Amino acid sequence: MPNRLFQTIINQMRDATDRTIGVVDDTGSVISCSELGLIGESRKGVVAAGVFSGAHVCVDTCTYKAFGDEVHPEYACFVDGTDETARRYVSIIAVALDQIKKNNDEKFDRSNFIKNVILDNILPGDIYIKSRELRFNNDATRVVFIIRVAEHTDVSVFDVVQNFFPDKTKDFVISISETDIALVKEVRPNVDSKDLEKLAQSICDTLSTEFYCQAVVGIGTCVTGIKDLAKSFKEAQVALEVSKVFDNEKTIINYDNLGIARLIYQLPTTLCEMFLKEVFKKGSIESLDQETLFTIQKFFDNNLNVSETSRKLFVHRNTLVYRLEKIKKLTGLDLREFDDAIVFKVALMVNKYLDSTPIKY
Repeated sequence: MPNRLFQTIINQMRDATDRTIGVVDDTGSVISCSELGLIGESRKGVVAAGVFSGAHVCVDTCTYKAFGDEVHPEYACFVDGTDETARRYVSIIAVALDQIKKNNDEKFDRSNFIKNVILDNILPGDIYIKSRELRFNNDATRVVFIIRVAEHTDVSVFDVVQNFFPDKTKDFVISISETDIALVKEVRPNVDSKDLEKLAQSICDTLSTEFYCQAVVGIGTCVTGIKDLAKSFKEAQVALEVSKVFDNEKTIINYDNLGIARLIYQLPTTLCEMFLKEVFKKGSIESLDQETLFTIQKFFDNNLNVSETSRKLFVHRNTLVYRLEKIKKLTGLDLREFDDAIVFKVALMVNKYLDSTPIKY
C-alpha cells in the first residue's frame, strides 16, 4: 500500500521540481520514483551510508532523508543532487510523505478497530480507550449496511463501494467475507429510514448497471456511539437472512421493516411446530393446493377485501366466497374474520420458516 501511496504523491510533486525524486525502503530498493524506469533499482550503498539514521545523507549523486518510525525509519526519500536546493527539497518531501504515511496508518488502524468492534472481537472496556486514541467522535450516529454479492464476480466490489464513499474519516468499508462487505456510515441524527434505503438502492443500481454485479443490502438500525455498532451489524445480518426465508425477491432489506417475520425467525422450531399443529387441528397446511394458497395470498394483499380480490383474480365474487368457505371447512379458520386472518397469516409464515434452513447469527 505505501508504494502506491508514495507514487501518487511523487507523481503530483514531479512537475513542481526540476529534479528526479523518489523513495527507497530500508533495504535500499527504489519503491517510488518520478522516473518510472528506476523503480525496483537496488541501491545497496544507501543502507551502509547510514541514510536511515535520520539525518541528511548524500550518497553518490543524491541527497537522502529518512522518515517514518522515529526510532527505526522504514523509508527514505531522495532528490537528485547534493547541493543546498536538494537538501531543501528532500526535507520538504520527507515531511509531506511522513504525514501522509501517518494519516494512512491511522486510517488503517481505524478500519481494523471498526472491524473488531462490529465482529465483537474487542472487549467493551477497550472500545472506549481505543476510540479516544484514534480520535473517534463517540457522539456521532452511525448505521451498518451489509452488501452481499449474489454470485461470484471478477469485479472488486470492495473497491467499488470504497470509491462510492470517499470520506474515509467518517465512512468505513470493511471486507467481512468473500461475499459480504460491511459499510459503516455516519449519518445525521434522526435520519429517515427511507433515505437509508435510497442510499442502499443506489449502491445496488451502481453495481448492477455499471459492473453487471447483482447484490442485496441489509440495513441495521442507527446507533449512537461505537459500542453499539456490533448490534447494528448483527441486525443487518438478520435482515438479510430473514429476507432469504420470507421474501427473497427483495434487494433492500431494512431491519426496522421486518415486522412479524423478525419475531418468527427468532422462535425455536419446536415451538413453531406446536403452533402449526394447534392451528390446523382439522387438517395440515399441506392439504391446501397451490391455487388455494395463491387465492389466500391475494386476499391478504388486498386487505381482506372480497370484491377487490375477486376483481384482481378475474373471478366472480361468489367464486371467491366459495373458495373461502372451502378453506374454512378444511382449516376451521374464516379468513374474512380479522382474528382468524391474522392467525392464518402467521401460520403461513411459520410454515415457510420451518421449510427453510435459516442461519442464525
